[in-house]
Amino acid sequence: MWRSPSSSSSLCISFYSIHLCTLLLFINQHFVVVSSQPLYTNSRWIVNSTGQRVKLACINWVSHMDVMLAEGLNQQPVNAISKAIINMGFNCVRLTWPLFLFTNDSLGSITVRQSFKNLGLFSSIVDLQANNPFIVDLSVLDAYKAVVASLAKNNVMIILDNHISKPGWCCSRFDGNGFFGDQYFDPHLWIQGLTKVATTFKAINNVVGMSLRNELRGPLQNVDDWYRYMQKGAEAVHAANSDILIILSGLSFDKDLSFLHQRPMNLTFSGKLVFEIHRYGFTDGDTWSAENANQACGEVLNEMVSKGAFVLEQGYPLFVSEFGVDQRGTNVNDNRYFNCFLGLAAELDFDWALWTLVGSYYLRDGIMGLNEYYGVLDWNWFDIRNSSFLQRISAIRTPFQGPGYTETHPHKVIFHPMTGLCIQRTSLLQPLELGACSEAEAWGYAPAKTLTVIGNYFCLQADKLGQPVKLNMVCSDDSSKWDIISDSKMHLSSKLQDATSVCLDVDPNNVIVTQTCKCLSTNDTTCDPGSQWFKIIDSTRATKIIKSSLQIKPIIHFLVRNFFGSYI
Repeated sequence: MWRSPSSSSSLCISFYSIHLCTLLLFINQHFVVVSSQPLYTNSRWIVNSTGQRVKLACINWVSHMDVMLAEGLNQQPVNAISKAIINMGFNCVRLTWPLFLFTNDSLGSITVRQSFKNLGLFSSIVDLQANNPFIVDLSVLDAYKAVVASLAKNNVMIILDNHISKPGWCCSRFDGNGFFGDQYFDPHLWIQGLTKVATTFKAINNVVGMSLRNELRGPLQNVDDWYRYMQKGAEAVHAANSDILIILSGLSFDKDLSFLHQRPMNLTFSGKLVFEIHRYGFTDGDTWSAENANQACGEVLNEMVSKGAFVLEQGYPLFVSEFGVDQRGTNVNDNRYFNCFLGLAAELDFDWALWTLVGSYYLRDGIMGLNEYYGVLDWNWFDIRNSSFLQRISAIRTPFQGPGYTETHPHKVIFHPMTGLCIQRTSLLQPLELGACSEAEAWGYAPAKTLTVIGNYFCLQADKLGQPVKLNMVCSDDSSKWDIISDSKMHLSSKLQDATSVCLDVDPNNVIVTQTCKCLSTNDTTCDPGSQWFKIIDSTRATKIIKSSLQIKPIIHFLVRNFFGSYI
C-alpha cells in the first residue's frame, strides 16, 4: 500500500491518509520491538544483549525461485517494500535463498537482466528497470546482497533461510531437494554454502539468524542423518559468525521434531539454538472442513505440541517460520484452521514468520505474474490484500510475557482468536466487550473455575441466554464457574440459574454474551464454533486499569451492581 517515488505527492498523501494511517493507529497500540544483533536465547526466549525479550514477528519474502531475485522488485522499489514491512507491523523478514546461488559461481554471477531473459520474462525487465534500475545489471548474488542491505537500512531484522538447493518452487517429496543425499542436496556442498552465507553477511548487524534448511522431507529422511548433518551445519555457521541465531527445522516438511524428546543436540556452543516448525490448514488435507472443527482443532494442537512445541518446555525458543491462510477469506478449511492456530500462538507466545509478503511471482508453475493469494500484498504489490487480517494478528506481534515484560504481576487475559481481540471493560456502566489486547482486563482463573477481575471483588457470571455476561460479587454459584470444554479447549462454559448450559460468545457489536454451546457434537462437520472460541492466556504485560472499577469500596460496588444490574 504505497506509491513509488515517481508518483505524485498528492496521491501519496491521499494513500497514507486513507489507507495506511488507519492501520498504523491500530498497529501502534501493539508496538513491535526491532532489535539488531547479537540476539541470544535465554531458556525458551530470544533476548537481546540487555536480556530483554525480542519477539520475532516476521514475514517471509521469497527469493529462492528460478529468477533468483527477491519477488516484487518489478512492481515496487526495494526500499519502498522494506519500509512497508515495518509499516505493516512486522519487525523481521525470513528471506529465502537457494543453495546454488552461493555455491555455483557461474549461476551466481549472471546478471539479473540475463536471468530474466533466460526465462523469457522480457516485460518484467522493463518494469524492473523502472522501479529498481540499479539492480538490473547487478549479478543475482549482488542483487540478493542489495535486498539484505535495504532491509538492514530500514531497521528490519533478517533471518536468512536456505529454502532449497536448485532454484525453483518448494516443496515436494521427490524434487531432489528434500534431504541429505538427494540429487540436489549434497551435504558437504550445503555446509560450504552455509559457511559462505554466514561469512558474507557477518558485517550486517540486522542479520540476526540463519535457518539452516527448509522442510526436510522425502524417502531418504532419517533421524541419524538429521543429527549428523544438522549438528555439522550448526557448528559451521557458528564458527563463521558466532553472533547469529542458529535455527533448525524438523522432518516431514518441518512438522516433526519429536525425536528431540529422547535425544538432545550435541553442540559446542550454547545460547544460540532455536527450533522451527511449519503448519498450514492444508497440512492436514481437508480435515478442517470435513471434520468437526473442535475435534480437528484438538487433534492438530495435540500433534503440534507433541511433535514441535514441546521444545519450549525443554528450554528452547520455538520459531513457527511458516503459517498462513488464503487472504481472500473464502477458504473454509483455512479459516477454521487459523482460528485454532491463532489461539495456540497467543497461548504459547512463540516467535513466528507469516507466509507470505509476496503478492505475485515473476514466474511460478510456468505462469508469469501468478497471483499469490496467501500474500499480504495484492497482485500489484501496492494494496494490502486484507487489512483486517493484519489487525487480527496484532495481538501476537508483541510478547505476552518473557524477560523484560513484567510490568505487572502474572495474570490472565481472555483472547478471542476469531477477531484477534481480548475481553476488556471500557467503563463501570458498560458491558464487557472485545477490544485491543493492550487494554485487556486482567483476570485470575481460580481452581474453583471462577474468573475474577484482578484488583477488585468481581467475578464473571452468566446471566441470561443471549444477554451480556455480568460481573458479580457473589461467586459461589454455578453461573460464576467457567469450565474449559470441547476438544479444542477453547469453549468457556457455565450454567444459568435454571441449569441451562451456555458458552461465552460475541454479539455483532463485540459485546460478550452467553449462548447455547455450539459445534460440540463430533458428528457436526458444518458448524463453525469460531465466535465461541476463547483462550485464557498467561500474561505479565501491562493492561489498562479502569480506576472506577478498582477504587470503589465494596458497598458502592454492591449498590451500583443492583442499580445497573443488566450491565454488570
